[in-house]
Amino acid sequence: MKNFLIRTLTGALFVVVLIGSMIYSGSSFGALFTCITMLAVREFCSLVEQHKGTTFNKWLAIIGGGYLFLTFLFVYQYDAPHILPIFAPYMALVMYVFVDQLFRTEGSKLDNFAYFTLSQVYAALPFAMLNILATGGTMPGETYSYILPLSIFIFIWCNDSGAFCFGCTLGRHKMFERVSPKKTWEGFAGGALVAVGAGVAMSYFSDIMNVWEWAGMAAVVVVTSTLGDLIESCMKREMQIKDSGNLLPGHGGVLDRFDSTILATPSVVVYLSFIGII
Repeated sequence: MKNFLIRTLTGALFVVVLIGSMIYSGSSFGALFTCITMLAVREFCSLVEQHKGTTFNKWLAIIGGGYLFLTFLFVYQYDAPHILPIFAPYMALVMYVFVDQLFRTEGSKLDNFAYFTLSQVYAALPFAMLNILATGGTMPGETYSYILPLSIFIFIWCNDSGAFCFGCTLGRHKMFERVSPKKTWEGFAGGALVAVGAGVAMSYFSDIMNVWEWAGMAAVVVVTSTLGDLIESCMKREMQIKDSGNLLPGHGGVLDRFDSTILATPSVVVYLSFIGII
């Protein structure tokens, strides 16, 4: 009972802070997700340091991840006129981390190169790309809108809730038992039904897309968020751990809570670019 209460309170606070910061302003959105990005990179680096024996400077990776998010923030939300001067320090940091390995004797150079790169591409870039979505649906003279970034999380939450309810009551056929024993095709279908329904409902609250485009976005989120969850489960299974961290009591770590966005955000960016929304 105590664990359930802690999990419920943590989940409620998480949702309130996330939604509140996104709705309040572009600055609060940027501040929150800069912190989330750096925490996600820190968590990823700590995991690979512990289980894979990496020896690269994880604090440089954390700074790099935060700076990558801020680069996208200034380029997209603040319409920076000169991109290269903003992006150059990040590239310099990446080059330094790689060159630094030439002078280190401990650890595997290949592992250090690979996992540092993965810390930026896997744990930082998807959050940074939320800034691309934050410019979609803006009114003339505005540079920030919470509609598209928030809708990703709404669709993910609807998908997770639907998958849980349908999976518990109707689940019979395992989806990917080797990686995630509890996921079923019935749960997947139920989650898709609820999420696409939410996409249809969104068309009544926002006219930046028609009902079919909203439903299509929801479908993209369903497929890619499920794959993102499976990918993180696969990594945790290889590392033989239950949670990626313990920052959120009852919910695990940052990557546990945002694993669904890892593929969903870039995929939605591609989808919206394809249909001409962003």
